Amino acid sequence: MPVKPAVSVSTLESLQAAPAAEQQRRGYADTLREILQQPETWRDTAAHLADSATRTMLRELLAASPRHIVLTGSGSSVYVGECLAPALQAALDIPSLAIAAGSLLTHRRGTLPKGKGVLVSIARSGDSPESTSVVDQVLDAEPGYQHLVITCNAQGRLATRYRSEPRVHVLQLAARTNDRSLVMTSSFTNLVLGGAGLLHTEQDASAARADLLADLASRVFAQYGDALAREGAADFDAALYLGSGCAFGAAREAALKMLEMSGGAVSAMCETYLGLRHGPMSWLDRPCPVVAFLSSAASVRAYELDLLREIARKGLGGVRVLVGENIPADVIGPNDVAIDLPDLSMLDDARQAMVHVVVGQLLALFRCLALGQQPDAPAQGVLTRVVQAFAIHDGERGA
Repeated sequence: MPVKPAVSVSTLESLQAAPAAEQQRRGYADTLREILQQPETWRDTAAHLADSATRTMLRELLAASPRHIVLTGSGSSVYVGECLAPALQAALDIPSLAIAAGSLLTHRRGTLPKGKGVLVSIARSGDSPESTSVVDQVLDAEPGYQHLVITCNAQGRLATRYRSEPRVHVLQLAARTNDRSLVMTSSFTNLVLGGAGLLHTEQDASAARADLLADLASRVFAQYGDALAREGAADFDAALYLGSGCAFGAAREAALKMLEMSGGAVSAMCETYLGLRHGPMSWLDRPCPVVAFLSSAASVRAYELDLLREIARKGLGGVRVLVGENIPADVIGPNDVAIDLPDLSMLDDARQAMVHVVVGQLLALFRCLALGQQPDAPAQGVLTRVVQAFAIHDGERGA
């Protein structure tokens, strides 16, 4: 049965206006600050990417003519890779894929492509048990791989362990992107932006792209925050997230944010639009929200809109939260939230995914607070900010 909200509806304005002690008592001070700081931190990360030393490092990685790019991480960090891989492959014409660090740890020989490549290790803290273990194994077993570490924690093992290893290069993000909250928010989007630096090593339009990104996120906060607050306080215990290409990574992350911040009280599913018909549509036999991240590519959006119209004809699901540019009126129901963002299509797909994720973060934040939970530390006793140490076994070590 749906879970009734435990407290009255909050808005972004009321949350920000609350005294610091009240924010701490309700357990949202860190999460709210870290969500709202994203536009400013994106500008900082963009400036770092525009630095000549950073651009040279990224350019040299690609100049080595890698046969593949593998993006790895755990939890949200591998979803960063999923936001990036389709955009990297399309722009660079280098096969690119995201592989969970756990899969590389247990099944490296069956998952990691052989030969010359770049392994991009993505991490907020860099202290998760899988992080350095995977790099250690790949350094040992695959000498043709160069390594790029993108991390938010300058003191983490991933950032410090390989200082004398010439095959490992570190892209260190600003300290404040190392979120204090249990859930990743500004760290996630800045890690995506850091990886997107591989798309533009030969030109410097980083500031302009960062300004557009920041403006779009600020528009979400200012124009759609209250609507997302209302939906977060509604009566639901399940939610569906849809995305295509890079936006599927965003859907995966948004679904995880809802699951994490609700402490498991809200079940969250993510799927591609075309994949939904093949069984998962049965998830919509309840009035659950459908959060739809729309592509800016006309050929892709045509499939997405067809699916949304089909859901409407069948009377499936509940309110829809639609995110995109120039959203057609016929797919917007009377109770739906249409987050229409002019100029979103001017961004590459990876950066568009960052904006989609912000919407998911806000919806999860409001749902968490409506349930009387604490976003900074939900599911206490179950989750920790950094996964605790566990034994690393040597079954996949060696060629």
